[in-house]
Amino acid sequence: MPYRSFDQNCSIARTLEVVGERWTILVLREVSLGFHRFEEIQRHLGIATNVLTDRLTTLVERDVLKKVPTERPDRFEYRFTRKGASLSPVITAMMHWGDEWEAPDGPPRLLIHTACGHETHAVATCAHCGEQLEPNEIRTAPGPGADVEQVALGMRP
Repeated sequence: MPYRSFDQNCSIARTLEVVGERWTILVLREVSLGFHRFEEIQRHLGIATNVLTDRLTTLVERDVLKKVPTERPDRFEYRFTRKGASLSPVITAMMHWGDEWEAPDGPPRLLIHTACGHETHAVATCAHCGEQLEPNEIRTAPGPGADVEQVALGMRP
C-alpha cells in the first residue's frame, strides 16, 4: 500500500496507488505464473511475511485478487478477479520492456501464445483500427472525468 495518496485526477496515479508499491507487481507475477498460496509466493520472492501479508490484503481489498478457500480451513489461495486479470497486458508489457532493455543475457522467460504455440510479446494497438501504436502518434483529450483545469488545458499531449 502506498504511504500516501498521489491526490491527482489521473488514472496512472490511481493505478499506482493500487499496484505501484515495490513488491506488488512481483506478487501479481507469481499469481499469473500459477503460484496461488501464500507460502509459494513468499518462497519464490523471498519477501518478508509481513510485507506479503500487507500486499495481499491490499490486493484483496482493492478487488484485484480474491481469497479462495482450500481443503484446509485455515489456508487460502489467491486468484485473480476479473479486475486483476485485466492487469495481464500491463505485466506483459513490463516484461517485454525488461527483456528488451534490462536483460543483457536475453529474456529469462519467454511468452508462448497457447493458441498457436509461438513466442509472443506485448504490442500496443489501436482499439479502433488495430494499427500498432507509436508514442508520437498518441495525444490526450479531456474525458468525462476531467476536472475544470484539465478541460481548460485541453489535456495537451
